[in-house]
Amino acid sequence: MSRNVIAHGYGMASDEHWYGSVAEESSAEGDEGVVPDFPEPCAPAADVWLKALEAGARGAPAGETVLVGHSLGGVSVLRLLQRHDTAAEGAFAGVVFVASMAGEVGRDALAPFFSPEFDWRRIRRAARELRVVHAADDPVAGEGTAGHVMRFGAELGADARVAASGGHFPSTGGSRPELPATARLIREVL
Repeated sequence: MSRNVIAHGYGMASDEHWYGSVAEESSAEGDEGVVPDFPEPCAPAADVWLKALEAGARGAPAGETVLVGHSLGGVSVLRLLQRHDTAAEGAFAGVVFVASMAGEVGRDALAPFFSPEFDWRRIRRAARELRVVHAADDPVAGEGTAGHVMRFGAELGADARVAASGGHFPSTGGSRPELPATARLIREVL
């Protein structure tokens, strides 16, 4: 049995969008799906989100845990991987980044999530398998989508999938109750 920990995005909550359906699908397959609620999702604090993510990831061996990070939640996953003691606890089974960023997106309020610079080498050692799913029409990453995807590939050796459409999974003001691509990628890394 694995634990799949889903880190929600900026301005979102654990009971919104596709998070619950992916967690339920994990449970239906005999795994545990966990979606921690991050405090103050519309005014996030990087260290507070990281602590909540660490708490959600506790309780299962790293080698049986898949981390899923959506948008800013994916940046918190990067920080968790960077802090992870791989020598003592082993690598995580895998990571799936959904519409996540590998660098700043020009929003001052989110700058603390990206500072200091990521230790890509350490992050890479903290997970056995890494996947990225993005949409070419992502309005949050905008024209930077290709740059984020390429950086995840270059720095982490992540296998990337870029859909022609899908926005930010969902885009602002939208809803997306399911995201089958994420469930498939979780199964891939296990």
